[in-house]
Amino acid sequence: MSMTFRFLRLARWVLLTAASLSPQVASAQEVCSWTVSNVAFGAVDVLGGGAVDVTANVQINCSGGLASLVARVCPNIGAGTGTATASVRNMANGGNLLAFQLYQDAARTTVWGSYLWGFPATPPTLTVSLNLAGSGTLNTTLYGRVFASQSTVPPGSYLSTFSGIDARLTWTFCLLTLCPACSGSMTGSTDTSFNVTASVAANCLVAATKLDFGAAGVLGANIDASNSISVTCTQGTPWTAGLNAGSSGGGTVAMRKMSGPGGASINYTIYKDAAHTQVWGDGTLGTQLVSGTGSGGAQAQTGFGRVPPQTTPAAATYTDTIVVTVTF
Repeated sequence: MSMTFRFLRLARWVLLTAASLSPQVASAQEVCSWTVSNVAFGAVDVLGGGAVDVTANVQINCSGGLASLVARVCPNIGAGTGTATASVRNMANGGNLLAFQLYQDAARTTVWGSYLWGFPATPPTLTVSLNLAGSGTLNTTLYGRVFASQSTVPPGSYLSTFSGIDARLTWTFCLLTLCPACSGSMTGSTDTSFNVTASVAANCLVAATKLDFGAAGVLGANIDASNSISVTCTQGTPWTAGLNAGSSGGGTVAMRKMSGPGGASINYTIYKDAAHTQVWGDGTLGTQLVSGTGSGGAQAQTGFGRVPPQTTPAAATYTDTIVVTVTF
């Protein structure tokens, strides 16, 4: 009889010990919640700007546990409403997309993903320490980047919204040394919502090559030369390009002057057509502008220069500086 009694006590001790080693200790009071601040990229220059980096704050609050436990939390961030691929997420403006990504690290090499989507990237595995009251808070940083080299993206406001399964925290309370690995299903889950936003403004860039008439002796006949003026504007942005009267003084937009020593000068004109009939100026005094609509790429325009016959000044180098103004 005594041997049977000792066996029963041993069996109960084994069962209790096994229960205490269970890695998950759940109760109705154990709960976690989380918030993610909006990821606001602000104004993004898709022409001349590089990548745009910002950060957001992720806060996780857990309560209802025991002081001897921690909360293992898995903050899943999915594709968002702007769609995603394995390498990029996208903000949308109608059918237009602006590519960005969310990362776990400041170097922006480890994508912040989800166990609940179809791509390889997973979320960080985080641990919330609990105080004597069984509660704890953890703050961590979410790193965002809008990629450079998106010159064909049209101006507008871009948005991706994260909610539901795209912003789901899964969690379990456990002994630190026995916490399970993160997965799509844990003891509990809770959702939050946040937005990723950016604004692409209309913009234009301009560049020009030198208009070089070369060397000449007597100015008794037309001397022609050409140069390239390249205008790059955001997709769909209407633009006009005008040329001023030059910096040498005494010239007009219809007849400019290259200046030399002792106040000497050489007259010349820039045209927008190869026939040398449409003067390229600032739209005044019979001159015209060159116009176009941005494609996101460089649009080359040709300036057709002509030095007409005139009294030949002293031999020297004659120069002028023209300002190109692009209005959009």
